[in-house]
Amino acid sequence: MASVPQIKTLDKNGNEITSVGFNRFGFDSEVPIDVLRSLYLRPHYSVSTSDVKNVDDLDTDAQESQHARFTRGHEAYQSKSIYHPDTNSISYTTLSRFPPVKLLPPSARKRILITGGAGFVGSHLVDRLMLLGHEVTVLDNFFTGSKTTVSHWIGHPNFEMVRHDVVEPFMIECDQIYHLACPASPPHYQFNAVKTIKTSFMGTLNMLGLAKRTKARFLISSTSEVYGDPEVHPQTEEYWGHVNPIGPRACYDEGKRVAETLTYGFQRQDGVDVRVARIFNTYGPRMNPYDGRVVSNFIVQALKGEDMTVYGDGKQTRSFQYVHDLIDGLIALMNSDESRPVNIGNGDEFTIGEFAELVRDIVEKVQDEDGVKRNRRVEIVYKPIPTDDPQKRRPDTTRAKESLKWQPRWTVRMGLEEMVRYYKAKMAEGSI
Repeated sequence: MASVPQIKTLDKNGNEITSVGFNRFGFDSEVPIDVLRSLYLRPHYSVSTSDVKNVDDLDTDAQESQHARFTRGHEAYQSKSIYHPDTNSISYTTLSRFPPVKLLPPSARKRILITGGAGFVGSHLVDRLMLLGHEVTVLDNFFTGSKTTVSHWIGHPNFEMVRHDVVEPFMIECDQIYHLACPASPPHYQFNAVKTIKTSFMGTLNMLGLAKRTKARFLISSTSEVYGDPEVHPQTEEYWGHVNPIGPRACYDEGKRVAETLTYGFQRQDGVDVRVARIFNTYGPRMNPYDGRVVSNFIVQALKGEDMTVYGDGKQTRSFQYVHDLIDGLIALMNSDESRPVNIGNGDEFTIGEFAELVRDIVEKVQDEDGVKRNRRVEIVYKPIPTDDPQKRRPDTTRAKESLKWQPRWTVRMGLEEMVRYYKAKMAEGSI
C-alpha cells in the first residue's frame, strides 16, 4: 500500500494533538485521536465501483483514500460498502470489525444514557464513551439526528440504539444521563416551534424523573442562547440574559431556560445530582450540511464553488469551538462536583466576515493539496440579517478553567481543516 503523508494536528500552543480527553475526577476519558478519526473522517462507503474491478478487490489499495493520512492504520475497522456512481446507489455492508474498546472491570463500567445520541454532538459523545468501554444507550427520534452517525456501533454488545421521543416517558437502569435531545439549528427548531418547547420541557421533565428514580447523575446540554442578544460581553454564567420571549427564536431560547429552571427545581426539591452545560457555537464532522449554520453553510458553498453568503454586514461576532473540545468539557463536567451552570465554548472571537475568508482559505488549501482545480475564486456576498440574530457571542469560560481544569485545545483553523475534509469526502460519495 502506498505510504501517505500523515497530517499533523497542532494545538493552540503548537504541540501535536495525539489524543483527546484526560484522566480527571476519577474518570479516564482519554482516547487516541487517530482512532476517533477513523470513525468519522473516512467515509463509510469510500470505495467506488469506478475504483475496483470486482468486489474481491475491496481489501486492496483501492480502498485507500486521502483520509489515510488522518486515520493512521485503522482501516481494518471500517465498513467497506460500495458506492455505484453510475446509478448513484450504494451497497451497504456491516462493519468488518468493531474498533477495540477498553475492557473495564464492572465496577468502573458505567451505564450511560444519551438522549439525542444520533445527533451531531451526541454521536461524538457516543464514540468517546464506547471507546472508553462503557455501556451506552442512545435514545433518538431521528427528527434531526441520523442513524448513520452511530451505525458503526450497532450490534456491539455495549451499545443499544432505541428510537424514542423523549416527550414520552422512558424507563431504563442507568448511572449517568446526558440529556442532549432537542433540535439546535434555527431552521430545525423553528420548523415546529411548539414541538421544540415541548421537547425542552416535557423531555427534560421525563429525563429528570428517570434520574430521580435511578439516582443517576443528570447533565443537560443548555445553550448560549439563554443569554439572548447579550448586553454584557463576554457572557459569564451570572448573566441572566436579554431574550425576546415572543420572537421566532423564543421556542428554543425560552425552552432551554425553562429546562434549566426545571433541572434546578429537581435538584432543590428531590436532591437530583444535576449538571448544566451552556454550550456555545460548536462545529465539526457530522454536522448537518443543510442545517443553516454559518460553518456548514460556508464550507459547503466554498467546496461547491458557489459564492459564500454572509447575512448582515459581517461585523457581528461569533466564537467557534471544535467538537472534541466540547466533548472533553461535557465529560469533565459530568464527572466533576460542579453543579452550577458552566459555559463550554472557545473565547477566540471572529467577525463573520473574517470567518468567511478563513473558511475560503482553508477550502483552497485542501483543494490544492488534493490536486483539485478551481474554475474561479469564490466570492463573499452579503444579504439582509435575520430577526433577533445576536450581534455578539463570546463565552467567559473562567468557571470551566477553574472548576474543570478545562480549556479549548483546538485552533479554529485545525478544526476547520478536518471538517472541510469530511464534507469533501461526503460530496465524493454522493451524500451531499
